[in-house]
Amino acid sequence: MEHHTVLSPRWAAVRDDLSVRREARAAREILKRELASFSTTADLLELDLILNRADPQAADNVRSLIPRLSAV
Repeated sequence: MEHHTVLSPRWAAVRDDLSVRREARAAREILKRELASFSTTADLLELDLILNRADPQAADNVRSLIPRLSAV
């Protein structure tokens, strides 16, 4: 037997917000793993050049995931 609970609009909004946050956190973790493959100085310089052409806010978000990039 299926059981459905009707949530108040406030609780539904909280549930939806948590779902969005979980998805964003999972996406950040995937991006971190992918960015870890940029390991050499040449790789990091190339990534920095790519990020320089990207949307500044998005580029800053990516750069925050790569502490090594600030050392280049």
